[in-house]
Amino acid sequence: MPRLFTGLEIPPEVALDLQIMQGGIPGARWMDPDNYHLTIRFIGDIDAGLAREVARALDQVTFKPFQVKLKGVGVFGGNKPHSLYAGVEEYGELRRLRDVQERICQLLGLPAEPRRFQPHVTLARLKEPDLRALLRWVEVHSLYSTPAFDVHEFVLFSSRPLKGGGPYAVEESYLAGVPA
Repeated sequence: MPRLFTGLEIPPEVALDLQIMQGGIPGARWMDPDNYHLTIRFIGDIDAGLAREVARALDQVTFKPFQVKLKGVGVFGGNKPHSLYAGVEEYGELRRLRDVQERICQLLGLPAEPRRFQPHVTLARLKEPDLRALLRWVEVHSLYSTPAFDVHEFVLFSSRPLKGGGPYAVEESYLAGVPA
């Protein structure tokens, strides 16, 4: 049973930039730069037949190329932080792409995504991190920003059903423009 999600691959120069920030937080498990991605729609563990249907339906998605810019850093988990991330500045086109994928998933019988869409790139998983070090790291990197990068495709990723995911594999790529 594959665990699937759609997303954007992070360009190598941006991944290198993110990798340089790694370190300084005891209790952080930093992501391998090869696994950096921006999730658009988490699909979950589904059977192979439904996975094929999802892949075929995503072939019909049309979108224009757009740009994404990473900006700022944050923590998910409130008083029990579990993930450190880089945020996304402007994402109108990304939100539209996500909404189309959400409709497709629901038409195929998948439940609606319960979480609010907050595009980000996960930098580290946190397990009982040193809170002072974490807060200091977030403060030091709070003004983080990348140049905008072009998005000409989204991908269908698969992952092993392990806590924390990864490694991720690209199952299909979908180019901007007209459907296949």
